Amino acid sequence: ASELLRAHTPDWVGKAVSGGLSAEEEERLGLAWSPSLSVAHRLCARGTLEACRDALRGGLGLHVGGGSHHAFPGHGEGFCLLNDLAVALLQLMAEKKGGRAAVVDLDVHQGNGTAAILGGREGLYTFSMHQEDLYPERKTPSTRDIGLPAGTGDAKYLRILEEELSAFLARRPELVVYQAGVDVWEGDLLGGLGLTAEGVAARDRLVFRLCRDRGVPVAVTLGGGYSEGIDDVAALHARTLKTGIEVFK
Repeated sequence: ASELLRAHTPDWVGKAVSGGLSAEEEERLGLAWSPSLSVAHRLCARGTLEACRDALRGGLGLHVGGGSHHAFPGHGEGFCLLNDLAVALLQLMAEKKGGRAAVVDLDVHQGNGTAAILGGREGLYTFSMHQEDLYPERKTPSTRDIGLPAGTGDAKYLRILEEELSAFLARRPELVVYQAGVDVWEGDLLGGLGLTAEGVAARDRLVFRLCRDRGVPVAVTLGGGYSEGIDDVAALHARTLKTGIEVFK
């Protein structure tokens, strides 16, 4: 639990681990607490930390999970109990294994919890490109936020991303944690952007290429994806991981 305490209050870590959430806290989280939920989210935090370690060792770290960017220091929301992104980066800094680092969040929803935890911390930066008119209604400012209108398609999305992310990477992070939510896909039930499956893959390729060409290691977390059947989302997530391997091999 010591790693979790780097990003979260002792009260919230206690509730996340052992339960005792109020009805209001569970409603805000969007999930009912259970022992299995607690274990899953703690494993996700560990997985993101290990993916970061892999990235620092070899250039790329892959986590088949993680990306819980709506968890705040003292509460969970938006299906996110613990903020694995912030936990991982703060733990690495505490171990003096991380210098400047950044979260690049391309989920369809703005990364409000990550921005709240990491905001104002020296050497840590947050980038969120998202659909502007979606949850969260009140957005906690990231280092750089780009809010897009509903319906934004492949060409416009990729043009804005290349311009904005290239400028953001001028901060010269020594590690990027990539929240690669696939809820930007045009068929997603909770999003309203217009990216095709090919557009999502092109987005991933662009992120990996921009980082690789600057010598920046990347740790991948999967983030959101919501469709009627799991096959579409699983295929998009799998393609993200394969694209990372292709670019960094």
